[in-house]
Amino acid sequence: MAETRILVVEDDPAIAKFLRLTLEAQEFAVDVAGTATAAQAELLARRPDVILLDLGLPDEDGQSFIARLREWTRTPIIVVSAREQEGEKIQALENGADDYLTKPFAAGELVARIRVALRHSQTGGDSGSAIYEVDGLRVDLAARQVSVDGEEVHLTPIEYKLLSLLVRHAGKVLTHGQLLKEVWGQHSLDNTHYLRIHTQHLREKLKDDPLSPRYIFTEAGIGYRLRGRR
Repeated sequence: MAETRILVVEDDPAIAKFLRLTLEAQEFAVDVAGTATAAQAELLARRPDVILLDLGLPDEDGQSFIARLREWTRTPIIVVSAREQEGEKIQALENGADDYLTKPFAAGELVARIRVALRHSQTGGDSGSAIYEVDGLRVDLAARQVSVDGEEVHLTPIEYKLLSLLVRHAGKVLTHGQLLKEVWGQHSLDNTHYLRIHTQHLREKLKDDPLSPRYIFTEAGIGYRLRGRR
């Protein structure tokens, strides 16, 4: 079985070493690059399965590097950065990053996010299985049927459209802007109250407590993430 290869793009030697040791303990193969130029060379030579990217690179800002990578590769990108501003997170996700972790972070959470990104990549993202099933929630995209713990759930067209979009990107953070554009259209990008109200109604029908979610997780100030497929 081929080993899973992670490319760490990080110019701080201490953090790069910590990430390498953490990931190698989980039996990942790890390559490290300290610049965007070196990272691109490693990508072409090593073809990693996931990229962990710090935004503060010495030769190119990480935001522009993400956008440039997305012109030619779909390799999952998880941003690992000390930049805490919501605007930075939103921009990274909209530039094409799959996830965003703010330093400092727990090693266990990082590994869990990597495994979700790998599953998302292996199932082809939004072209994956038509059946989403996790912890009692079952969504059949082909039949347009939703159930929780075996009991059918009746959704409005908007609620179903919102849920199906989250399902097609399960495990990936979708920003408010991405969700509003896909569900309501380009003209609704400022109407975040639409999203908040319909997400609340959707959670109620799925019996999903926002304080202790089973399915839909809030990324504060950024958007929402549906629990990844197993």
